[in-house]
Amino acid sequence: MKKLIGRLLGGIDLIGLWIGLLGLRLILGWEYFESGLEKFRGENWFADIQDKFPYPFNIVSPEISWQMATWFELVGGIALVIGLGTRFFGVSLFILTIVAIASVHWPAEWASFGDLLEGYVITDQGQGNFKLPVIFMAMLLPLILAGPGRLSIDALIRRSIAR
Repeated sequence: MKKLIGRLLGGIDLIGLWIGLLGLRLILGWEYFESGLEKFRGENWFADIQDKFPYPFNIVSPEISWQMATWFELVGGIALVIGLGTRFFGVSLFILTIVAIASVHWPAEWASFGDLLEGYVITDQGQGNFKLPVIFMAMLLPLILAGPGRLSIDALIRRSIAR
């Protein structure tokens, strides 16, 4: 019985290396690409929040920040989907998400931990809305730490180099 359970769990682990990380890459890639596309098609509103950007991002011009955010989301989203440069784009999008939380999603004012937790929601009705970006960061962590999984261009490159 132990052997059967061990084989079963080993098979599930193997499937996870192929499909589990692919699922994370697909959903995150789509979400970041969609966010970049919205910026690409929209107006630059970063000048309105430049003072809320954490250092050193607050010293970069709003136009450069806008272009960097737009293109990291567009290219990074595509890269995540195909699994190319996954760790690089994972870290880049993680940092971009921290900046977004600090400048856009964090509650403007909070006096207690309870007040802060009111911002852990998905809404635009005030009190912040940092729940979704935090979820994205949690989803990026396995891709940064474990890599893109076996169903990726990164894995194909790694196998080619190993030969």
